Formats: sequence, C-alpha cells, structure tokens
Amino acid sequence: MRIWIMIGGVLGCLGVILGAFGAHSLKSILSATQLTSFKTAVQYQFMHSVALVLIGVMHGQAEEVTQVKIKRAGKFFVAGIFLFSGSIYALTLGGPKILGPLTPLGGLCFMIGWLTLAFSTPKK
Repeated sequence: MRIWIMIGGVLGCLGVILGAFGAHSLKSILSATQLTSFKTAVQYQFMHSVALVLIGVMHGQAEEVTQVKIKRAGKFFVAGIFLFSGSIYALTLGGPKILGPLTPLGGLCFMIGWLTLAFSTPKK
C-alpha cells in the first residue's frame, strides 16, 4: 500500500535530518550519554522507517487476510517510532521526565510489530 511507503519515506528522511542535527548541532550541547541516547533513537527510527517501506511492498502483494496483519505490524512500528524515539528525543533535549515511561512502551510496540510481521506470512 502506497501510504506505508510514504510514511516510511517521510520518517526515514526525518531520521536523517535528526541524525545530522545530533551529529553537528548537539555535539557541543549534550553530554556523551545523552548523545548516545539520541543516536540510538535515530537508529531505531531509521530501521523501522525502512521496515515501513517493506510493509508497503508486502501489503501490495499479499492476500486480503494477510494485509490486515501486515497493516497492524505497520501501526505498531509507527507507534514505536513516536513512543520510543520520540520520548528519547524529548528527554535528551530537556523534556519532562514523565516521558520516560513511554520509551519502553515504544520498545514493546517494536517487538509486537516484528512478531506480528513474522506471523503474517501465508501458511501455504
């Protein structure tokens, strides 16, 4: 489905922008630990952006029953990017500490997304 490829492309582009921002503009502002956390958020965002493009390709080639599962995996990946990477970005840039519990929820979304994708393959 085209929308997943578009979402993956936009989030991937944003990952590149944030990665460059972290490497060039935040180097002198953040501690080494914060910079490492920021880089981790970028890496996870980028990996899952590529996975969303894969979701789009798979969705277009799958049968209708399988498409529902593939779409569900994509939703979990998007939620994971916003919860995991988004909370880390916010926390490293001085956001409220109350966002901290969102990070593991985002990680859980990533795991559920991968498992959903793994079990979405046809049983032929």
